[in-house]
Amino acid sequence: MPSAVAPLWAHCRHDAYPVTDPVGCRGIRVPGHTTCLAHLGDSDCDAYLASLAPGADIDHRGTPFTEDLLDRLLRALRDPTTEKPYIGTAQLNEAQFTGSATFDGTRFSGPAWFDGAHFSGPADFSGVTFSPLAHFTGARFVGPARFDAVRFSDAAKFDQAEFSDYTSFDDARFSGYADFSHAKFSLGVYFNLARFSSDAAFTEAQISDPAEFDTVQFAGAVWFTAAHFAGLAWFDAAQFSDNAWFHGAQFSGDAWFGTARFAGASEMGPLVCAGEVNLSGAVFDAPVTLDIAARQVRCERTRWESTATLRLRYATVDLGHAVLSAPVAVVAHPGPFPASPGAVDESLLAGCRDGVQVASIQGVDAAQLVLTDTDLTDCRFTGAFHLDQIHIEGRTTFASVPKGLHFRGRIWPVRWSQRRTLAEEHHWRAQVDDQPAISPQHPPTGRFWHVGPHHGDPARTPDPEDIAAVYRQLRKAFEDAKNEPGAADFYYGEMEMRRHSHADTSRSERGLLHGYWLLSGYGLRASRALLWLGAAMLTTILLLMGFGLPQHTPKQEASGLVPAGGGRVTFTIDKDDPQNPTGDRFTGKRFEKALSITVNSVIFRSSGQDLTTAGTYIEMTSRLLEPALLALAVLAVRGRIKR
Repeated sequence: MPSAVAPLWAHCRHDAYPVTDPVGCRGIRVPGHTTCLAHLGDSDCDAYLASLAPGADIDHRGTPFTEDLLDRLLRALRDPTTEKPYIGTAQLNEAQFTGSATFDGTRFSGPAWFDGAHFSGPADFSGVTFSPLAHFTGARFVGPARFDAVRFSDAAKFDQAEFSDYTSFDDARFSGYADFSHAKFSLGVYFNLARFSSDAAFTEAQISDPAEFDTVQFAGAVWFTAAHFAGLAWFDAAQFSDNAWFHGAQFSGDAWFGTARFAGASEMGPLVCAGEVNLSGAVFDAPVTLDIAARQVRCERTRWESTATLRLRYATVDLGHAVLSAPVAVVAHPGPFPASPGAVDESLLAGCRDGVQVASIQGVDAAQLVLTDTDLTDCRFTGAFHLDQIHIEGRTTFASVPKGLHFRGRIWPVRWSQRRTLAEEHHWRAQVDDQPAISPQHPPTGRFWHVGPHHGDPARTPDPEDIAAVYRQLRKAFEDAKNEPGAADFYYGEMEMRRHSHADTSRSERGLLHGYWLLSGYGLRASRALLWLGAAMLTTILLLMGFGLPQHTPKQEASGLVPAGGGRVTFTIDKDDPQNPTGDRFTGKRFEKALSITVNSVIFRSSGQDLTTAGTYIEMTSRLLEPALLALAVLAVRGRIKR
């Protein structure tokens, strides 16, 4: 576009017009001429090109190049040995390239300056060698740009460059500092197999879908600070030997770091991802802190060789089969991550539910795992090791049983006792109850058991034996953490699974467990034990009133025998047997007496009352059963308040 600002060099001024274009052509004048190379006469142009030799320095700043003119220039600089152009120092700042600009295989032995250059057609720098440095600051590539297998022996500067079409740096080698700060890639970019031997910066770069950095090697530090990835970003099998800075990076799609290796990274993020951050198979060799706000974080088979802290927001994290060689903490971050100034922009996650969910820790050595303030409602634990040593801290949420009144077999009313449960129990009960799979017509609600990922396949759904083992280990973990109320729910779950197990629990043992559950909820439901105690005491009172209390209190009678001659007198004291009651047995007086006897039997163990033969057996039964129910109620209360 015409510009009213003249360049710093003596320029051509071809086609200059005082009103519309006072500067005219901005191309630097060819030595000995008043015009640039593009506006030289044919004979002068031929003479200039004939004067060039391989390795010559060229200065064509601001010059407009057609495809033919560029081809003629590069042919004049062709090395006969390699049949490729060989250029010394190249000053092509603000040069304009129309049509194809092909530098394929060119060797620059001096600095190459393309700052502000404009490529309106395809630009091909494949196989080019830049020695020492290459500057493309502010360059614009309207067509496809290929830098495949290019070699940068020193600094490579592409800061503020704009790439409007396909861009590829596959297998490129950056020996010096690589600067892509504020660069804009409108149709994605490919850095597959590229090698960065020094530091690299992509600060505030804007990269559209896709952004491929597969198998890239970053030997130095790399900055993606405040970079924006508008689509998928692939870093599969990438190697980060030093720090990888993603502070404030934004990913509008997924970010894949599968099998990547972070050898020296001490922190990653805070970054924001509207999709999934996939770290599956990645390796972290050094202590690291990951600050991630995303919908999902996948860490399946991720290997942590040193301590790590995952501070997450919004995410559902899957740790299935991860290898933890040192303590790894998953923490729900309470607020937006700090930034300078203010906080990291989380607008990409608008509408997401707060909180961090853990989807799975299957196959994990849980002795090294710390979960803080996480939601374990749908977390799958089966297959994890050393669950009895897991650390679960803070405000942790587990699944609860369905609420409300239900009908088993459409006949028997059932109301589940509220408690914390495992997702595996939900999956098993949903399988047994033949609940429908999740669908838009059957979304998960709090009134039903949640179906599992393998619903309908009993072979892949955990059975009561597996679930009981998980409950047992988690119960011990809570007990070791001095959280008795938390451990109580897992004891209840363990007993429930044992009660329903047909493989590990015999029929007689299941019968005992059914009774234990019915009477007191395995010694954990005080209300149930007190209800049965009240029913037993009421039954005892009614039985005593009807059959146990005698009609009248037996009176003692004395009879004496006095010898005729006086002397010693002998009295025989006898007591009538209690008589079975007749007439109206259910009077207030008899109720009061029966209540006294029953309470004494339950608490004080002995009533000291005269009873009928039936009443004696009734009291004996009461002394056996009712104190046991009272003890179960006390045990249940203690389990809920003990710390």
